[in-house]
Amino acid sequence: MPDPARTSPAALNKLPAITFSFWVMKIAATTLGETLGDFLSKGPEHGGLNLGYLFASILVLAIFFATLIPQLRSRSFHPFLYWAVILSTSTAGTTMSDFMDRTLGLGYAVGSAILIGLLVSALVIWRLVEGTISVSSVRTRRAEVFYWIAILCSNTLGTALGDYLADEEQGPGLGFMGGALLIGSAIAIIAIAYFIARSMRIANAALYVGLFWAAFVLTRPFGATFGDVLARGHAEGGLGFGPAGSSIALAIILVGVILATSPRKPARTSDIANAWDSAP
Repeated sequence: MPDPARTSPAALNKLPAITFSFWVMKIAATTLGETLGDFLSKGPEHGGLNLGYLFASILVLAIFFATLIPQLRSRSFHPFLYWAVILSTSTAGTTMSDFMDRTLGLGYAVGSAILIGLLVSALVIWRLVEGTISVSSVRTRRAEVFYWIAILCSNTLGTALGDYLADEEQGPGLGFMGGALLIGSAIAIIAIAYFIARSMRIANAALYVGLFWAAFVLTRPFGATFGDVLARGHAEGGLGFGPAGSSIALAIILVGVILATSPRKPARTSDIANAWDSAP
């Protein structure tokens, strides 16, 4: 009898190809999630709506499920729907991480450790159940659920890790700009490793899967720290654009790139196959 998870209507791949524009949109979406989460949860003194971390998390999680359900039910790739889910996971990650670290008092280090454990567990379970965590193999609804769980965990981790790197009391005290530079350098090293592997024609699928997820996870704390650079005041080491102004600018960038790169027809399963998580 055929496996229903393998023959469901969700068998068409609904994820974007991993190109340079994908990473631009990923960083824009995760940075926007940071500034938007701060705008919802923080008070007027920070340019926010003062909903609080708990209520803001509940609100954004509701938006996450409202976007995730049609994404799971769709049969093809819809750019605005896909990036709406990415944005909602990033925004929810911001508010949930701040709720854990600040409201519950766990602190950045403990919060980061818990979230790292959750992310690793999600990836391990996904690997055990599906046999791979390659995004080019996300062709069933079950695999896509694992994919979004991993993304939600990684986007929540990003805020905690970014705050940990920037904080002077609980972390190394790099500041928001220093944290962004450190993580940006790590992402650059991953990109260099990818290009070296491709130029040497190294045929190791696990290597490309690992490089993809390392870059995917690190773009979130980069977005978190860079979002703080944009939104925080000059006294806090930021540029002073505020959460609202930063969010508007980032939303314009994200929508612009989506419109410029949207496919003219639904993506086929083969469209997702790319060098980031498959061998040459």
